Order: sequence, then C-alpha cells, then structure tokens
Amino acid sequence: MGSLLITGISTLVTNDPQLGEGPLGLITDAAVVVSGDSGDSGDSGDSGDSGEEIAWVGPASRAPAADRMYDAGGRAMLPGFVDSHAHLVFAGDRTAEFDARMRGLPYTAGGIRTTVAATRAASDEELSAGVARLVGEALRQGTTVIECKSGYGLTVEDEARLLRIAAEHTDEVTYLGAHVVPAEQDPDTYVELVTGPMLDACAPHARWVDVFCERGAFDGDQARAVLESGIKRGLVPRIHANQLSYGPGVQLAVELGAASADHCTHLTNADVDALASGTTVATLLPGAEFSTRAPYPDARRLLDAGVTVALSTDCNPGSSFTTSMPFCVALAVREMGMTPDEAVWAATLGGARALRRDDVGRIAVGARADLMLLDAPSHVHLAYRPGVPLISAVWQRGRQVVS
Repeated sequence: MGSLLITGISTLVTNDPQLGEGPLGLITDAAVVVSGDSGDSGDSGDSGDSGEEIAWVGPASRAPAADRMYDAGGRAMLPGFVDSHAHLVFAGDRTAEFDARMRGLPYTAGGIRTTVAATRAASDEELSAGVARLVGEALRQGTTVIECKSGYGLTVEDEARLLRIAAEHTDEVTYLGAHVVPAEQDPDTYVELVTGPMLDACAPHARWVDVFCERGAFDGDQARAVLESGIKRGLVPRIHANQLSYGPGVQLAVELGAASADHCTHLTNADVDALASGTTVATLLPGAEFSTRAPYPDARRLLDAGVTVALSTDCNPGSSFTTSMPFCVALAVREMGMTPDEAVWAATLGGARALRRDDVGRIAVGARADLMLLDAPSHVHLAYRPGVPLISAVWQRGRQVVS
C-alpha cells in the first residue's frame, strides 16, 4: 500500500533524546513516516522481520511526501507498549481466590496449583483461544509486544505444549517449568526434572528461562540450578525475585547476567546497588500489588540509584489478571513514586530493554513501526485519566490493527 505519513501529532514520544526534548525525546506538532507495505505481517506480538519500519521522524512542517496520509487530529503518539512479563497460557478461573483476598486472607503462591490442574485438563485449542483473546485485549490497549511464560503445566509434556501454544502468538516465549513444585513431587526431584528431561523438551520452543525464587516456590540454590541449566542450553535467564519477601533472587539475577529481575518488591540496599551496577533490568509489576493488597515496589528508590526500570502487567489468573499497560502506568505514578514520563518510558523502552530488544519501544528511523495514538493531547493523560480507554489507534509493524 506504499508509505504512510502520520501527521497532526500534538506530542510525539520517541524515547530518543537525540530527536527531541528530554529523556522521552518529545517532539511537538510532529509527523512520522512509515515505510512501504511488505505484506501481511502475521500474528500479534511476534518480532519477525516481515513488517514495516519507521522511515522518518520530525516536525510536521518538514515532513516528506508519502503515498498515503493519516491525520492524527492533534492527538499524542507513543511507541507501542512492550509487556515483558505475562502468564497467558492457562485455563480455569480464580475469582474465589481473589474474593477471599479482598475479604482479608493473605496471598501465597499456592494458588498456582489450582490453575495447573485446570490447564492440564484443557485442550490445545482451548488454551490457544485463551491466549489469542488476551493478546488481542492487550493489543487494543496499545501493547504491540508481549512476553508469554509457561508454568501452568509442570510436567514434561504439558510444559512443552504450553510453550508451543505460546509461540503461536509471540516470539517472546519463556520456559517457566520452575513456577512451583507440583503437589505430587518433592522439590529436589522436581528440580532434577526441570533441569533435565523437561528442559530438553522445552528449550527448542523458548528464548528465555525463568524461575520463581521465593518462599513457597524455589530457594536460591534451586533457582541457580534452573537458570544455569537453561543458560547451558542457550536460553537467556530472567527471574521472579523478591516479590513476597527479601531473598537471594535479585543478587542471583545480577550475578548470572539475567535480562531482568521481576517484582523487586522487597529490596535491601545491597540489592539496589547490585541492580545499579549491572545490566539487569528491574521489572516492576504493580498489578500484582494492586490485586493482592501488598506493598508496592519503591520505583523512586531504584530510579534515583540509576537502575533501569521496566513496567509490565504480570497478567495471570491469580495475582494480576489484567492486560492493561495504561492501568499499570497509572498505578506506577500514583503508588510507586514515578513521574508520568518515567512510567511511560518504563512501559515502552524499559520493557524493550528487559527483552533485550532495540527494534521496539521507540519511534526512530529503522525501528519497527509499532505505534499507538491516544485520544488525548499528551502522554501524561495515561496517568491523569486512569481507567479511561484512551487508545484510539494502534499500528503493529506499520499495519493499523486497532482503529
């Protein structure tokens, strides 16, 4: 269909300080040119090469000609959200668990086993339809890249099939056989399974390896064994760390060069220093704290120490059943000490950093044309108007998928 000129953009968030003002690289009265169409780009969330790229970015007054034009009508434009932590392949419902928590019962990791039973009993078709529904829901809220974990099968066969199903919908697939220990096994025997036959079956279908390093799940030695085994098979580590209590997860993540340490709710000064000294991204998941009435992570403390911070939904049926990155942005600003600019950066380029991607999370020449248009003049409205459906259009790989 040829190149596309999007003009009439009130405020453009590029996330490139060389292109505009401040860390967000803001350009007012802006325009973007997307390169010519190379055909249908396939499933939502994939990170292949088939899509269109950004060809030009700058003030609308200097925009080059293009084959087509789209008038943004004075709306703000941002890169698509990059959701770097989600658990989308599951079956069943945990409404009763949520209701009990809201009546005062504490959250523990044990509810995961409820979802495991339902997921094992579900067909591939049922599970794939559920992932498609959630990915579509996220896309309508501006998420153009989403990561997806296994972890609700906990047998060799089930974990492998969950990863195959996840790979139908995204390239960012994570092996999380070490989610919890199944009720029918003892911890040490299960770790041997996760690092042996299960890893053999799952590694070909995943990019990442993850482990829930937490009381009620896996301790530091077990987490190390899981991650080091994954690394030997070519998987890149990430880790659920320090969500429910202080623990070794963050330090282990930094030591092993993990792409991200996720949750980071309970941190010592040494944990913060370690994150600031390395390349591991601290991925914060405020939806989990909202849904469990737990203390929120102190994003201000991390940012002031120079830590790279990402925001993600942690979409899962038990502790954070949301696909809304705008909701997480609003929570981060209201509850975690982040400015609107910091929260938007963390939800876009921060997520890309957590996935070690440089083609998404920014609007610059050569980046993938993942764009969203707000029904508002500024990105600040994402926090200023919480709960309001502000996403008016989304492009993924240059193809408009939401309007």
